[in-house]
Amino acid sequence: MQQWPASALPLILVIAMGATFLCHSLRIGPPGAYMFALVCAAGTAMPVSVDRIGWLVLGGGMVSWVVHMCGALFVPRGPEKAAVAAAARAVAQYAQAIGTQMQDPTRHEAALALHHAWTTLVTFQPASPRTDDALSYLRALNRELHLIFATCVDAGDSTAGNVATLGERAREIGVQATSAGENQVSHTNLSPVPLGRPPVWQLLRDNLKVRSPASMVTARVGIAVVATGLVNAAFGLERAYWAIATAVLMLYQGLDWFRTMQRGLERAIGTFVGLVLAGAIIATHPTGLWLLATMMGLQFLIEILITRNYALAVVFITSSALVIASGGRPISDPGTLLWARGIDTSIGCSLALLVYALLGPRGSVGSLRERMAQTLTAMQTALDHAGAGDVNTDAALRVRRDLQDSLFALLTSYETEAGGIARYREAAERLWPAVVATERLGYKVLAGFWSLEASEGDVNIAAVRSHLTADERVAVKIALTDVIAAVRQGTGPIELHRLPPQLRDELLDLGASLVADEH
Repeated sequence: MQQWPASALPLILVIAMGATFLCHSLRIGPPGAYMFALVCAAGTAMPVSVDRIGWLVLGGGMVSWVVHMCGALFVPRGPEKAAVAAAARAVAQYAQAIGTQMQDPTRHEAALALHHAWTTLVTFQPASPRTDDALSYLRALNRELHLIFATCVDAGDSTAGNVATLGERAREIGVQATSAGENQVSHTNLSPVPLGRPPVWQLLRDNLKVRSPASMVTARVGIAVVATGLVNAAFGLERAYWAIATAVLMLYQGLDWFRTMQRGLERAIGTFVGLVLAGAIIATHPTGLWLLATMMGLQFLIEILITRNYALAVVFITSSALVIASGGRPISDPGTLLWARGIDTSIGCSLALLVYALLGPRGSVGSLRERMAQTLTAMQTALDHAGAGDVNTDAALRVRRDLQDSLFALLTSYETEAGGIARYREAAERLWPAVVATERLGYKVLAGFWSLEASEGDVNIAAVRSHLTADERVAVKIALTDVIAAVRQGTGPIELHRLPPQLRDELLDLGASLVADEH
């Protein structure tokens, strides 16, 4: 790449934008797109041959894969067991929180954990898996957890005491999941099993829209890469890839304005402190086993701190990156290297924040309202399937999955806008009661599907009181149509009438929580 310097920026741009879109659409967590952009940007400045770097990377990747997969020899189905155990803990906490102020947040956490468990048990399995006894058993346990969750959703405040035993059962399931073995066979009918996350093609298709979250984040990353590259070229900075990688790191996750600002501040502070530590390590110039021990220690501290204190973790991330960049060789002028890294980090953070400020979410009030309307429309579609007793066909399973994904996206949309600029933050806070009411109603509708499954199977879980007659379903759909119109028009509150007892409280709360837009 050094032979064609003019092509470096376009190449980094394409890879950074492509990786951001794919990772955001497919919900690949950190470090995600950042690693693709970092490797590409750093590779454009490497003087050694591509084949040598390729073999080194391939060798390191193979060793890492072998070490990582060794766990399968000692703890078969380890990730699946961990996912079901985590879901069990979340459901138990939700059952314990029924009737308290923590009811809504714990319900959402339990739903996320259950969804992650199904994704692990279904989506992340081979295309033609060998459904062994352990996998069948874990799926049965997770299905029972979902029935417990549905019963808790239907319980309400007045019957909070009745779900205490269900919380205990959820904890027992967590223990059973952890100790699940190949010789444990489930006798629960799991044909068909619930779906995990949507397929890859659907996730990519849904995010190809112009104003989808993935498209907006990708556009911001692309503009930041171009701006950072041009600024570095104008000032003739030697290691422009550091600034470009920092800009991508700031923006690729699509965080809201407040968290992006916080991430930039933490990144800057951690980097400058890390430069001091890196300077000390480079000055001592560890070699051989001492170099290996140093890298192991830095990586250990990074893994321990990355989710607890990002700024402190960046101190060791910076040190590790610079020690790796030195290649184990002595550096004649470490001060220049450290100063360049500090300047590039400052440029990358500043330009990323500027791009976000200029191209951040616009019209977010309407965006949140539209997301709410989409979620309510998904409920109407779900009611059609539930009314026909259609709960386990492929179409019904997709409808159930799509409704749950829409509920997750609704809360994510609120969190993004609540962390935005003051105008949109205040509007999002005014809509928060309606968001909560929509979420409650959505989970009540989903509970109805699990109620129908429980009534068909031999499951010792109290029946969920969510069955609706044909006339009641029509009344609910009419009420939802009125609510959807009010949400999209920015009006409210509204009164709803002739509501069935199963969903009356949730629908009344939803109608009363709607607020008119301020003009």
